[in-house]
Amino acid sequence: MTEHKTDKSKTWGPDTIAIHIDKALNETTSLAPPIYQTSTFVARTADEFTTMANEPQHPRFYTRYGNPTHEQAQAVIAALEGADKALMTSSGMGAVSAIVFALLEQGSHVVAQRVHYGGSLGILENVLSKFGVETTFVDQTDPGAFAAAIRPNTRLILTETPTNPLMLLTDLKAVAALGKEHGIITVTDNTFATPINQRPLDLGIDLVFHSATKYFGGHHDLVAGAVAGNAALIERVWRMSIALGVTLNAFDSWLLLRGLRTLRLRVEQHNTNTLAVARMLAAHPKVRQVYYPGLEDHPQHALACAQMSGFTGMLSFELDGDFAATERFIAHLDLIERAASLGGIHTLIVHPAAMMAAVMSGEEFAKRGIKPSLVRLSVGLENEQDIMADLRAALDAV
Repeated sequence: MTEHKTDKSKTWGPDTIAIHIDKALNETTSLAPPIYQTSTFVARTADEFTTMANEPQHPRFYTRYGNPTHEQAQAVIAALEGADKALMTSSGMGAVSAIVFALLEQGSHVVAQRVHYGGSLGILENVLSKFGVETTFVDQTDPGAFAAAIRPNTRLILTETPTNPLMLLTDLKAVAALGKEHGIITVTDNTFATPINQRPLDLGIDLVFHSATKYFGGHHDLVAGAVAGNAALIERVWRMSIALGVTLNAFDSWLLLRGLRTLRLRVEQHNTNTLAVARMLAAHPKVRQVYYPGLEDHPQHALACAQMSGFTGMLSFELDGDFAATERFIAHLDLIERAASLGGIHTLIVHPAAMMAAVMSGEEFAKRGIKPSLVRLSVGLENEQDIMADLRAALDAV
């Protein structure tokens, strides 16, 4: 297989990496890479078949093991994250599932943040516990809490920064150092930040994963996951991904590759739009609080500046009102759509207390710091003045 990284690529910026790093992997003369819409590949000799069947992530054996379209997308993600290798999965949940089942065994212990994406929490609380894996949840804003939770059987520290939906940060350099000191693998969900805004591997984290559905795809038209890290760890995760069957199909991989080409351009515009929206909301009399690490009054703004180069397209804010007032506010929005997911070209809004009311109690909301008037905003790529005008009009109507 062709190596993903070249000496020249080390001097390239992210735009050039995203467009050119996988060029040698395209064996056709088509400028736009083909979609390898096939389940299996022909071997011309017995020796070739043996190699195809046994080489990790071989792109031309069987698509559950690998595919040339996967290979190109993986090359781009690996280079953007500064990783040796990357792996595509069928979703972000496929990525985190493959990671935890690859790295943990019965009797293992995990240290994780108290605030995580709901799907990740579900794996930790409801799935791993059935297999004899225990998790200790800690305050992610306190590096000392991670250290205090470590046990002799701790095998994994799982982090996410910024978090969904309160935009809390984790000190990745401190967590990575802790992992190195104790021989524990550290893993970070980098979905909100993307490698354009934050590179956890550069800070010492061992593995990074994404819901590639979000910013990597960027257009609300695919579901995918990605994992990046050193070759040995990626091989372990890949072998588990085969067992779990969390393989991404070739067409979604092609869509993802197309989205990656413009990642830096899109993320920087998301950053710009969101900072403008955050400042407008923070100054509005009907907004009680804004959660965005790019604001100077965010309690972890200094950490954000230290480990991030941009502050993402995500924010949340609390209205100066109750649950009903928050629902009225959302109902008056015109440009902004109420929809799950994030990271695409459209601005989307979610009312967590309404969306999760059927599965979470008021006590659970309180434990996670989610108030009845909290809303999460994924700021899209529309004109920032139009986004702000829509928000102002809806606020004025409440």
